[in-house]
Amino acid sequence: MNKQKNLIITGARVNNLKNINIEFPHGHLVVITGVSGSGKSSLAFETLYAEGQRRYVESLSSYARQFLGKLDKPEVDNIQGLSPAIAIQQKVISRNPRSTVGTVTELHDYLKVLFSRIGKTYSPVSGNQVKRHQKSDVVQRIKERLDSVVLIVSPIDFKDRSITEVSKLLLAQGYSRVIDNNGNIYKIEDFPKNQNHYSLVVDRLHLDELDEETLNRANDSIEIAFFEGRGKLFLCWGNSQKDEFSNEFSLDGILFEEPSPAFFTFNTPQGACPDCEGFGSKIGIDKNLVIPNQSLSIYENAIAPWKGEKLSKWKDQMILGAEKVNLPVHKSINLLSQDQLSLIWNGCEYFKGINDFFKYVESKIYKIQFRVLQARYRGKTLCQTCKGNRLRKEADYVKINELSISDILSLPISKAQDWFKKLTLNPHDELIANRLVIEIKNRLNVLERVGLHYLTLNRSSATLSGGESQRIHLATSLGASLVGSIYILDEPSIGLHSKDAKELLAVLIKLRDIGNTVVVVEHDSLFMEAADTLIDIGPAAGSNGGQVVFSGSGAEIKQKNTLTAKYLKGEKRVYREIRTIEKKANTIGIRNASLNNLKNIDIDIPLGNLSAVCGVSGSGKTSLIKNILVPALQKELGESNSIIDLSASLTGDISLIQSIEVIDQNPIGKSSRSNPVTYLKIYDEIRSAFAASKGAQIIDLKAKHFSFNTDGGRCDMCKGDGFVTIEMQFMADIHLTCDHCNGDRFQDTILGVKINGKNISDVLKMTIDEAFVFFRESNFIKISKKFEPLIDVGLGYLQLGQTSSSLSGGEGQRVKLAYYLSKGKSIDPILFVFDEPTTGLHFDDVQKLLNSFNALIKLGHTVVVIEHHIDIIRHSDWVIELGPEGGEKGGHLLFQGEIEKFKKLENSPTVNFIKDIKD
Repeated sequence: MNKQKNLIITGARVNNLKNINIEFPHGHLVVITGVSGSGKSSLAFETLYAEGQRRYVESLSSYARQFLGKLDKPEVDNIQGLSPAIAIQQKVISRNPRSTVGTVTELHDYLKVLFSRIGKTYSPVSGNQVKRHQKSDVVQRIKERLDSVVLIVSPIDFKDRSITEVSKLLLAQGYSRVIDNNGNIYKIEDFPKNQNHYSLVVDRLHLDELDEETLNRANDSIEIAFFEGRGKLFLCWGNSQKDEFSNEFSLDGILFEEPSPAFFTFNTPQGACPDCEGFGSKIGIDKNLVIPNQSLSIYENAIAPWKGEKLSKWKDQMILGAEKVNLPVHKSINLLSQDQLSLIWNGCEYFKGINDFFKYVESKIYKIQFRVLQARYRGKTLCQTCKGNRLRKEADYVKINELSISDILSLPISKAQDWFKKLTLNPHDELIANRLVIEIKNRLNVLERVGLHYLTLNRSSATLSGGESQRIHLATSLGASLVGSIYILDEPSIGLHSKDAKELLAVLIKLRDIGNTVVVVEHDSLFMEAADTLIDIGPAAGSNGGQVVFSGSGAEIKQKNTLTAKYLKGEKRVYREIRTIEKKANTIGIRNASLNNLKNIDIDIPLGNLSAVCGVSGSGKTSLIKNILVPALQKELGESNSIIDLSASLTGDISLIQSIEVIDQNPIGKSSRSNPVTYLKIYDEIRSAFAASKGAQIIDLKAKHFSFNTDGGRCDMCKGDGFVTIEMQFMADIHLTCDHCNGDRFQDTILGVKINGKNISDVLKMTIDEAFVFFRESNFIKISKKFEPLIDVGLGYLQLGQTSSSLSGGEGQRVKLAYYLSKGKSIDPILFVFDEPTTGLHFDDVQKLLNSFNALIKLGHTVVVIEHHIDIIRHSDWVIELGPEGGEKGGHLLFQGEIEKFKKLENSPTVNFIKDIKD
């Protein structure tokens, strides 16, 4: 093979990689797969990407390097043919509340330039276009009329001087006549001095013959008139008509600001809403807290603050006055019209509203009880000035084809793309905006193709999932049109329905075809089969992985006998026995769910079963479960007081659920010393076992001495880390094994205490599988059994002392799952909500996940899964599908019921992919 055309990795030893060698051509779509913990990310990100970044930084001057991050050299002998590397990972792009989809994709930057260049400003008073008139505009008007005589007139400013002083000044300047509002002309020395409703006659033109000399005179007079009138002039015609011109940017008595890019930026004072400072929300009275239960009426105390002997007087006065304005006080709040809701909040002449009540509270804020009352109902609310658009109201006066920038930012990406496709401009604007519109269309097209058509450009980046963030980053990179680079992606199919995954694959192939190498860590069979080079890392996880078990094309792997190949060939399949749901089964339900794009739907979830909520991206799954079901149930159980969708209600056998747990992919611990065994409280048992040993009792050691979190037994030099960090200024920090404890983390006295020949440091270096066997053989059966949940969820390869920060999102999620499995039947029934738990899971790991779900269900718990993975959906007991599309076209309930009935559907976006799999 020609080395210049290939990327060659020699001797990669990062984490569990076993000194592996890999070679593949540039310009390939390379898919890296394997079971969780086999070393995929270690190869793709911690070796390939890390070395690419390090080489780039090393190429810079020492002065430039001091401002950049400090990068370690990965443990690899050599990488040849390495191009600049770009990593796109499953991380939320930004937690900055000012960051939006538009700012991250740079579409907002293009839009603000577009509107500043060709946007037309319209007066909010008359709706007419605001223009700054030039001399040519006035001359053109004169040419159009061609009356016999026209007067060029300037308004006179009498503010700073008296009429007499102004008269003398005008005479001294050579002017002779003025005109009043009725069209009467006076000589300056003769006009009445007790009035100031006059304008200066700068020139009088006869237009019988509009020759060049007359036009030159008109130009000079117009320029003088603009000067004398401080930017304004009038053309007075013989029939008492008057045309007004201004070289100021004004109309209807309002001076407008001329558009500039900063004018449309909510991150600058020039463009941000002055009330919320560009955040779109502010701290105010939270309507959800004031009316927490919208199924109640005014009479039934729906308005929470108006309870008690004194404050109920506010309710009484509203009830007394309601009849006069036809406000139904016995009708539930969620059934009232917008006008009726407005009356409740703003009041009228017959009664005071909720806003009046809180103004009264504000006036009494010096009293402690009123401060407490106000604080109870304060929260983050939509800014009423900009309605959440973040921009000042003047920005909305500027429009292109009747839409303002706020209107476009509020459109779903698919609708924004349609609008730009239909956009027609005049030749002048077309010339200016052509390049901008092409860039905007390209970026919108890529966002739609990667399955994000349902997002709006003003959506906050902090509310995006990891998969959505990654695809936005991908779209931004495609917009940059780089070539000759290596793109490294971490499971880009996360959060994507199978229907959208094909489009995403097409985008990656296009990225490859324009001259890039695309490396993808992925478990989806669609991507594996399309790979030019497929690298299977295994054969198992942790210390049993880190080897290349296959390297070749996606089609060739089926000829091999690896674990991945067996699943792809159908020799092994994911399986779970479906539970039959009885007709009278206990359920909990949601009624009238209408948050975001949900179309007032009703759903039921059978208790004690596995329920899957599926549907295309943006169909409303997260809105339904995480934004309605979870907060509503938490409020019912007294775990939280927040309600997002006030119109929805909770029904069913709620008393049979004692708690609700959302198992997401957030880190399980922030401390550098947190690890899976401390999270599951197993380490407490291990420390107690060492403290109970004869060696520890002889020298009076307690369990606390075997902790690396407190002084007493840990190494004083490295504080229990096992290494010390040497800062190298602008070069990478060096982590050196601690000379004092040689990386064992504890003092020699502690290390002298052993169980079955192993000290505490040896135990922390064991994998969970090894520790399970060790403690069982050492007759610590209780400790040994505590490792079983971690092994059951497929985490036996992790080391006991491995820090939580080094775990992937999927691994962290399964550690939390293991925690609840370890509790057994000692806890009351819980409703578990999992948000895409298959993230980062190989086929074999999905089987272990299903086994864990079964274990939870056998313990009497209920499992609800938001999922796209076909193997999870087809092995669920109950399926809820939303759709049929994302965004505004979604939010409909397409199906809810047992899986066998679901498989018989004809018009379902999901069922077709289930039918392709043979059981």
